[in-house]
Formats: sequence, C-alpha cells, structure tokens
Amino acid sequence: MKTLILGAGAIGGYVGGRLHQSGADVTFLVRPARREALARDGLVIKSTKGDITQKVKTVLKGSDGGPYDVVILTCKAYDLDSAIEAVAPAVGANTTVVPLLNGMRHIDVLAAKFGDAKVVGGLARVGVAMTPDGTILHTSPFAAISFGERDGKPARKALVELDAAIKKLGVDGGLHQSIVQDLWDKWIMLCSLAAMCTLMRGTSGDILEAGEGQAIVLETVEECRKVAAAAGCDPGDKGMANVRSYLTQRGSKFAASMLHDLEKGNMVEADHVVGDMIARAKKVGIATPNLRMAYAHLQTYLARRARGGIGKPAL
Repeated sequence: MKTLILGAGAIGGYVGGRLHQSGADVTFLVRPARREALARDGLVIKSTKGDITQKVKTVLKGSDGGPYDVVILTCKAYDLDSAIEAVAPAVGANTTVVPLLNGMRHIDVLAAKFGDAKVVGGLARVGVAMTPDGTILHTSPFAAISFGERDGKPARKALVELDAAIKKLGVDGGLHQSIVQDLWDKWIMLCSLAAMCTLMRGTSGDILEAGEGQAIVLETVEECRKVAAAAGCDPGDKGMANVRSYLTQRGSKFAASMLHDLEKGNMVEADHVVGDMIARAKKVGIATPNLRMAYAHLQTYLARRARGGIGKPAL
C-alpha cells in the first residue's frame, strides 16, 4: 500500500515517520527546503516512545509517484485549500483520503472535492512540536492515531492495512468504528479549551483561579455538547464527565495550542474550531453566548494581525 503524507512537520512527520518505521511504503510531499534537510539529516524524531532517525522518500509534487492508495492530511485548517490543491494530483480512483484535522468542516470540503466515498474520518492525539532544525519532539506520554469509515460500515482494505501498521508500532488508536463520534468528542474538548484559553489568556488551571472561571468553562462545555447532541453525537454522561474533569483540574498547566499561536502572533484555527461550532448552533437555534464572546475576541485578533498590528501598541 502506497501512502502519501502531506508535509513532514510535527504531526505529519511523526505519523509518517512511525508508519515508515513499521515498514509501510510512505512518501512525504514537502517543499524544497524541507526536502533538502531530510535528504541531509534524515527524519529525526525524539520521542517518549523511542527516538528514530531515518531516511525517507520525498516528492515536491503530488503527481510524482501517484496515484496513492492513501493520502493523509495533517495541515492546519486554514491551509486546507492549498493542501487540497497540492494533493489533488495524487488522488486516483481508488485513493482513500484520511484527514487528521480538528473539527468537522474539513470533511464537507474534502468530500465536495474528492467525492464522499473517498473521504474517511481521522484524528490525531499526539503532543508534538518541531524545532527550528527540523527535529520532531514528542514529549507527551500518549500518541494515538484514529481513523474509520464515517458511515460505520466495515473498513475498506486500505484502512485495515493502515490499522495493522499502527498496531505494529504499539501506537494507540487505529480503526475506530464510531470515528464521527470520536471527532465530535475531541471537538467538544478542543473548542471549549481553545475558546476559554484564548479569551482568558491563560492555561486551564489559570482560568480556575478566577471567581467565575469554573462556571464559565462548564457553561462553554455545555454549549458545545448541545451542538453535538443536535448532530446526533452526544458523548453521553460518561464522556462529558471526562471532559469536565479534564478542564477543571486545579493547578493544571494545560493550554490549547491556539493560545500559544495567538501569543506568538501566528495564524489560528478560529473559524474552523470555534466559528464552525457557532454556525452549527445557529442552524438549530442553540444559544452560544460564551463561544460567541471568544470567537469575537479571536476575530478581533485576526483583524489586527491582518493589518500588521500584532506586536504594536493598540491605540
């Protein structure tokens, strides 16, 4: 099975590197500078699950070496359009597209481009970052890659083979029969966390130090849950108890990556993670006052960033 990974950054490099380590036929679609670095230094992963340095196959165009059996997308949501353009030549009649993005909107976009049958659900729960020299650092004790058919039907051959490669490495996840529910579960957690961390400008533990902090967090979680329930994907009492427990741990230093991006003046996935949750709520008449406040804050940040105002004193 031939697999193409878009990019060799933090998530793409880790996922593709581990698949390559399992013996899978993996190729990375990268830019010229990254290709030169990989040819010179190899793909370097420093991980709690074992360090590896390996030579990998790379291409500069999606049309090179294709079509592929599996195309894995690990881009940020705001880069989805350019990602689609890059991988389109690699997608053939029997290609399976596996997006590892947050939220749900990308599913609709990809299905419209490549056909509903080609696009499956997928997500990554891996704490990784890439250093300036291109090394991929995996510092968290967990690493999970999940994917599956969105209609709950038996998995196609490509996903069965991908599952076998994941399990060979001992990475958690693999095939998930209820992948859409899994996507919603993660989105509820991420949307609540990202909205609150960016609005309050602090970690989940910092927010709990505010007098109304915990109450506001739990209200936001409930807003997200109502949207998921309206879509037929309520996590249930047990699932929600896990979310609430995770986001209300006193002293926690956990923060959404969106906060780190915002504090650096970088682009953020505001529209995809928070804005789309609000849009879906509006369609079914669900009020989301906390999410609306957080989203307006993020939109203001993006407007200021677009005019080059980040890093300059506000008037």
